[in-house]
Amino acid sequence: MTTILQVENLVTRFYTLDGVVYAVNGVSFNLQKGETLAIVGESGSGKSVTMMSILGLIPIPPGKIESGEAGLLLDDPPRDLLRLSPPELRRVRGGRIGFVFQDPISSLNPVLTIGEQITESLTKHLGLSREKAKAQTIKLLGYVGISDPELRYKNYPHQFSGGMRQRVMIAIAIACSPEIVIADEPTTALDVTIQAQIVELFQRLQKEMGMAIIWITHDLGVVAGIADRVLVMYGGRVAEVALVDDLYELPQHPYTVGLLGALPRLDATDTKRLVSIQGTPPDLLVPLNHCPFAKRCEYAFERCRAEIPALRPVGAGHRVACFYDLQKGKPRHD
Repeated sequence: MTTILQVENLVTRFYTLDGVVYAVNGVSFNLQKGETLAIVGESGSGKSVTMMSILGLIPIPPGKIESGEAGLLLDDPPRDLLRLSPPELRRVRGGRIGFVFQDPISSLNPVLTIGEQITESLTKHLGLSREKAKAQTIKLLGYVGISDPELRYKNYPHQFSGGMRQRVMIAIAIACSPEIVIADEPTTALDVTIQAQIVELFQRLQKEMGMAIIWITHDLGVVAGIADRVLVMYGGRVAEVALVDDLYELPQHPYTVGLLGALPRLDATDTKRLVSIQGTPPDLLVPLNHCPFAKRCEYAFERCRAEIPALRPVGAGHRVACFYDLQKGKPRHD
């Protein structure tokens, strides 16, 4: 497969009145053409901040990208998104990379019609006239499943339901046929029925448009049906990354095991209680010099409390940052 986005050693900090927040700590990953990469983890694990750092969406100050690279390999020669000027980055956002934000009601402008907010992207990135942009917008609204798009074009965000607003956000994200769409928990605030509709919409759009999707979520139940690969984050670091089937069948990190154990299964034949991960996530105001999951891990030993584990391969396309071998039931010695 062809790698289209390569992120290496991304480090993001927030300098606040309470101290330095160590939000993202050396995150590396890649995205393949046409695949769906799910990024999962608890709230505060660094999922959204990682993606927003790549696209220059974190407030500076208090945020600051300390180091790293984010190579957009779609271009020849490749460009580092972290080194682009603000005008160059604005051309990438919405043009090459679309972003579906977590909360559509706060992301949409309440004083502009839905039509105006979509046509803006078309006129700025594609240079369409207002007449052509309007026609394309109406087509887009119908494409994402909004009925009577010509009438809805003139409506304001408050006149839409939560699910319909999310469809509008998706229309904005795909308006310029981007190669990559980042979806930040796009189903979190929706009921189960609407969640399923949004997931099906993304799957259809990906199949028809051939775009790659980064799906940020804390819901491993959704991930199983949509992702090709899964990247698990904890404490601003990558804990594990694997093909979706490998992750569910043979998780290698205790945190991943805990997340899967907290997930109810429809195919379960017994009445086993769901697992609750004891303890709380690490305080990101304190720099860690050891495994961020050590205090909550039943397998932790002396090395875990003294060193930060690096990602190491444990199978084809499967890497884990852990000093303990869950399959052998003993510490690793490499």
